[in-house]
Amino acid sequence: MATPVTKTKVQRKLVGKLTLLVLCMFGFGFALVPLYDLLCEITGINGKTNTVAYTDIKQPVDTSREINVQFIAINNDKMSWAFRPTARTIKVNPGAPTETFFYAKNPMDYQMTGQAVPSVSPARAAAYFHKVECFCFDQQILESGEDVEMGLQFVIDNDLPDDVRTITLTYTLFDVTEDRVASAYSLN
Repeated sequence: MATPVTKTKVQRKLVGKLTLLVLCMFGFGFALVPLYDLLCEITGINGKTNTVAYTDIKQPVDTSREINVQFIAINNDKMSWAFRPTARTIKVNPGAPTETFFYAKNPMDYQMTGQAVPSVSPARAAAYFHKVECFCFDQQILESGEDVEMGLQFVIDNDLPDDVRTITLTYTLFDVTEDRVASAYSLN
């Protein structure tokens, strides 16, 4: 004859399973950031670059190597500006300071503020791509109908791995007009 299962045993078992589930969810939450970084490294997406000016550009120019640098400009879905690189691809020697530009135009009938967020691919090249001066360091404010060429000065480190022959720098442009206006009001 089978022993009857009491209500208390069932409840304890359920509480134990739910506690284990909560602990697993908590652990997974902590593991998300390293897992995301690993996924980005494996797939070559979301190469983070420096967000402040690089100042140590005194290195010899390696004329024995040429790196293709591709530029891509993307608007976030809420950004209405015309936004594009003036050159889609340039060839660069590691160690050589290089300058290029991005074009932006505000077609709206009011002032807007944009913020460009960079990403380098392959992600492992991001550590060797140094921005000396970049429009992405600051928010860009454009009046209605205003257009501008925004500068980018960079240098590729001589220590870039030899198998990396092409680097893609992508900027995603976001409309941060409301954020800027909100922060201005909060300061008053």
